[in-house]
Amino acid sequence: MDTTISSTLTIGENSANPLTAHRPGYGTMRLTGEGFYGEPANRPEALRVLKRAVELGVNYIDTADYYGQGVTNRLIAEALYPYPADLIIGTKVGAIRKEDKSWNIYNTPEQLRKSIENNLKELKLEQISLVHFRVMPNGETSFEDSLGAMFEMQKEGLILHVGLSNVSRAQLETGMKMGSIATVQNLYGYNQRTTLAGHMGGQGGEEILDLLEANHIPLIPYFSLHSSLNKDQDKIEQMAKKYGLSPAQMNITWLLHKSEWMLPIPGTTSVAHLEENMKAAETSLSQEDMDFLE
Repeated sequence: MDTTISSTLTIGENSANPLTAHRPGYGTMRLTGEGFYGEPANRPEALRVLKRAVELGVNYIDTADYYGQGVTNRLIAEALYPYPADLIIGTKVGAIRKEDKSWNIYNTPEQLRKSIENNLKELKLEQISLVHFRVMPNGETSFEDSLGAMFEMQKEGLILHVGLSNVSRAQLETGMKMGSIATVQNLYGYNQRTTLAGHMGGQGGEEILDLLEANHIPLIPYFSLHSSLNKDQDKIEQMAKKYGLSPAQMNITWLLHKSEWMLPIPGTTSVAHLEENMKAAETSLSQEDMDFLE
């Protein structure tokens, strides 16, 4: 018997302003230049990808002002502004890119406010639907002080929903005590459940998924299509072959079946690949298939 998967989920279910997101969404990081920095090699195609994503029903687009130093934000605005009424743009703050392409911590209350102002200007918005505070290791500002600044900007109306990114279970629990956490964006995918999360420098989704599901908080997995040479890859390749999909497509299908609170955001730089990714949502896996993959 096939497992039925929902095509939507709710962001901020218990808030006064819940948002309905279609699954899957689209992540823009790959639309930047080499090293995720600077302008894309093919700007017209990048704009076509964004427009085609919306045509295909995508209404959640993920970005950050440190993707290429504002590149993806400006591409989104150029391609889609004025925005469709149901479009949800989610961004991230807490990091900054320097001219040497390094990733740096940017998480004091003043820096977070500047990032929010950057996002608002680049996206041509007065309020951002969803902002994730990304936790960077070894920061001097405490998690509580940074997140407190986020909630303060939410009270001011600059942010509609506050999310977290790259957080441990303990940090998530702390954040939930401080205010309403709408979503969490952590490293997660079929091959990232256990083997890759630690040494790739990202917090995984497996250790918090049960807590998120219990509280109806969507998990937005990033870097979910990375593959590695391990026994799990053999299984997903077998399942992909069974359904005539690529391993990347099967990864998306698995994520959608793994939890009704999962919002995959696979990224790509081509319209053709985008269309392939969206087709993954049309495949239904049986419970036997899921048991095999688990």
